[in-house]
Amino acid sequence: METRQDHDPAAARTPGPGRYEIDTAASALGFTTRHFFGLLPVRGTFTVGAGTVDVVEPLAASSAHAEIDAGSFSTGNRARDKTVRSPAFLDTARYPVMTYDADGVEEAADGTWRITGTLTVAGAARPLALEVHERNVGQGEFTVWAAADVDRREFGVTASPGMTGRRLRVELRVRCVRV
Repeated sequence: METRQDHDPAAARTPGPGRYEIDTAASALGFTTRHFFGLLPVRGTFTVGAGTVDVVEPLAASSAHAEIDAGSFSTGNRARDKTVRSPAFLDTARYPVMTYDADGVEEAADGTWRITGTLTVAGAARPLALEVHERNVGQGEFTVWAAADVDRREFGVTASPGMTGRRLRVELRVRCVRV
């Protein structure tokens, strides 16, 4: 039986309609920021938790929900990590989960995707678009690599101005499997 993907190379890069679960073991969220008056780079990670993706036609109406474990914040520096998890920054005891709720996918003429949605951090929800720079679609699964810039002050995370970078470059890899 022939499918749309047999004749359309672009379709081979688009997952089929259906519900997918995020494979947390094969997904990752990393970030880069600066500290000490912007002089030194800091790299770190968060753990991607549970989530689902609903792919529909048209693709623009697709949606997703992803959870990020706020307490998993890690830069390899115990003192810094403890401080960032504290009430002065992420307040992970009070807000243990950050969420991203995607409400659509925009596909450009060149085939690139932009995922629009809302990021919620420490109780503050703000719009955030993810630029998809690569995707791999297989039978019943797909993986996307995407990035976005996040201004921590937009989420009320304002401690240590000057000493701690205001913006984070977030890069993620999310593998999804059809359920």
